[in-house]
Amino acid sequence: MRRLWHTGLCIGMLLFAWIAQADPMASPAWQTLSLNQAEQLLASHNRELLAAKRAIEAAEADSLIAGQQPNPVLSLGLSSVNLNRGQGNLNQNGANGLWDKTYNSGVQISQLVERGDKRALRSAVAERAIKATDLDWRETYRQQGLIMVNAYYDLKLAQESLEIQQANVRAYDNSIQAAELRLKIGDVAAADVARLRVDAMRARNDMRQAEASVQKAQALLAYVLGQDAAADALVAADPWPALISDTPDNNDDRVLPQRPDIQAAEARMEQAEQSRKLAESLKTRDVTWSLSYQHFPGQEPGSAPDTLGASVSIPLFTNYHYEGEAARAEVAYTSALEARAQTEAGAKAEIRRARADLLAAIDKRKRFDQNILSEAQTSANAAEFAYQHGAMSVMDLLDARRLLRSLQLEAASVKADYAKSLYAWLAATRQALIPPQTAPHTP
Repeated sequence: MRRLWHTGLCIGMLLFAWIAQADPMASPAWQTLSLNQAEQLLASHNRELLAAKRAIEAAEADSLIAGQQPNPVLSLGLSSVNLNRGQGNLNQNGANGLWDKTYNSGVQISQLVERGDKRALRSAVAERAIKATDLDWRETYRQQGLIMVNAYYDLKLAQESLEIQQANVRAYDNSIQAAELRLKIGDVAAADVARLRVDAMRARNDMRQAEASVQKAQALLAYVLGQDAAADALVAADPWPALISDTPDNNDDRVLPQRPDIQAAEARMEQAEQSRKLAESLKTRDVTWSLSYQHFPGQEPGSAPDTLGASVSIPLFTNYHYEGEAARAEVAYTSALEARAQTEAGAKAEIRRARADLLAAIDKRKRFDQNILSEAQTSANAAEFAYQHGAMSVMDLLDARRLLRSLQLEAASVKADYAKSLYAWLAATRQALIPPQTAPHTP
């Protein structure tokens, strides 16, 4: 029994290790989530991506339908049934078996033959639809990836803001303890200690608000990753991205053909073109041929009861020539052209906005990294030193602390803005958040 228990334990540990390697959320390290792990979860659990995959599967089913030729039709018939009970359907040739009675029975098989390459055109339309929905999945991946990055850095910003507020509360607690000791020996006024306590309570309120911001950011990121049950444990672990050295270029014409939204619009143009041809092919008449076998005994003495027949049916376009279908296809093609132009204009505007936001974010971050934050920290340290040695009032000290805290929070916000604008630029120019060439198929 002990050997079996050890064997089962080993198998269980190996299975857990395999699951943890396959799914980032199964590993204990998932709580400190990297951006790369978040992208893996996005690809496999995001609800919008799963819905886009279902659209691809539906388009593939439509393609299977479009490529089939019409099924033949089998017809069975019985007529000439005489309702005269005594003499009905007696064979005048003298044979009175069931097969010899004068029932007119027949079997017919009919087959519609499509002309004008209708089946090939339907398949072409369906194939363009598959291509368009696959590109829609890739565009959804790009958009959801950008939402995920924004949510990830919003969480990191909330975490850093909470750390700043916690450090601020600790600083106030230390100051109050020191001030109370100085109050006992008469070194500070009671009003100064009261002001410190009021600001400490305000700092605790700010810290509680920062905790709520962390929880909201965790909930948003968890939804995007499809991990709602684990929202409270999410921690953004990656550092802020470093400043890029190259200035974003203005070569939109090179970028546009690579974007999945532009490619999807072009695929729908091709689909609309094939639909135009399919509508025109409706004016080519289809043909229905039929073969029949008829069993009708007892018509004349000595006559054969079995006969064969064939027929061909051709529609006559006397009232309608499918003008409506052709007009609708033309409108759909024009709409596809306009949608392509609209998508391209939107893509260009997105790239320009992303470039402008990135350049502004780079300038702001450089100023904070090089000057603003370090100067504010130096000023705050000098204020603390001066207050401890009686060279500054408590109000000036509180003003210095508020300024430092405000600038620390703003610096974290500037870093978050830079990170989000950087990834928005990379996503707009197809340099990051690029999905696989086709959507993965899930059972």
